[in-house]
Amino acid sequence: MSDLIAGLSQQHVDTPRLRTAVLSDGKDAGEVVLFVHGNVASSLFWQKSLLALPEGYRGLALDLRGFGASETKPVDATRGLRDFSEDVASLLETLGIERAHLVGWSMGGGIVTQLLLDRPDLVASLILLAPVSPYGFGGTTDASGTRIASDDPGTGGGGANPEFVAALLAGDRGADSPNSPRSVMNAFYFADGFRADLEESYVDSMLTTVVGDDNYPGDSAVSESWPGFGAGARGVLNTMAPGYHDVSGIVDLETKPPVLWVHGAKDAIVADESMFDLANLGKLGAIPGWPGDEVAPPQPMVAQTRAVLDRYAAAGGRYTEVVLDCGHSPQVERAEEFDAALAAHLASS
Repeated sequence: MSDLIAGLSQQHVDTPRLRTAVLSDGKDAGEVVLFVHGNVASSLFWQKSLLALPEGYRGLALDLRGFGASETKPVDATRGLRDFSEDVASLLETLGIERAHLVGWSMGGGIVTQLLLDRPDLVASLILLAPVSPYGFGGTTDASGTRIASDDPGTGGGGANPEFVAALLAGDRGADSPNSPRSVMNAFYFADGFRADLEESYVDSMLTTVVGDDNYPGDSAVSESWPGFGAGARGVLNTMAPGYHDVSGIVDLETKPPVLWVHGAKDAIVADESMFDLANLGKLGAIPGWPGDEVAPPQPMVAQTRAVLDRYAAAGGRYTEVVLDCGHSPQVERAEEFDAALAAHLASS
């Protein structure tokens, strides 16, 4: 593991489900803020966020199964993101934490929202950072999350770039290939040519991703619909197929903790025209045979999140939306602005 920023430490916690690696800001008291990373990442992306928490709060960041320094276990995609969210719940319970403010980035946003849906008793508030749509990634047509087809064509493990997967498996730290982890991070995790001062640590983080059908990216299934494959049943990318992941039910929760939604205006990963959505790539001509907007339009990811949170608010909840001038990683690209938004949210929760 990369050297940590001074003031942070890592420990391993044996829960009933998983040996989990946890970063800590060293505080012994205060309301807990638990940071949950996204796909092809680890807790290392939260280092500065942990140290920027205001007084009265204790920061922890875990590594999910198959990422970082945590134990590797298979991911059952037919449960959506529940393998991950139940790991988070088990960690909280093992540490004796009754409630926490949960911060979820990208896929992590889906994980903490799933936890809110299943275990609202554990959630003091929710902070969604460039979160995956409440209706998953790919395969839906409108703000209500209508699925293209029952086998979710164009979603899941079959949509991963094989050259990127091979680069992860090879431990490629270079920048010569556009499909290396470093190149993908700088082109898509960030915007406008941003380069992080912790770039080497973040590349280390990406390279901890366990590659295989049971982890990243997962398996695939044949589909009669374009582009010829649909969601499989194993591995990370399949967890976010719309047939497995739908957390829009948070609007019906009896108790609704406050939500902060932070996202980048230039996000190319979670967007209404995502560069990782095969329907959008088909529309752009990058994937042949696209059947058109009437059949497979780009997924309106941001519009879907806003629609669900609007319904959440109309049903008695409360949310704040903050849009920053950055890409997919506001906690890195616009750290001070993200930290300020988080502190204001915590103070009002």
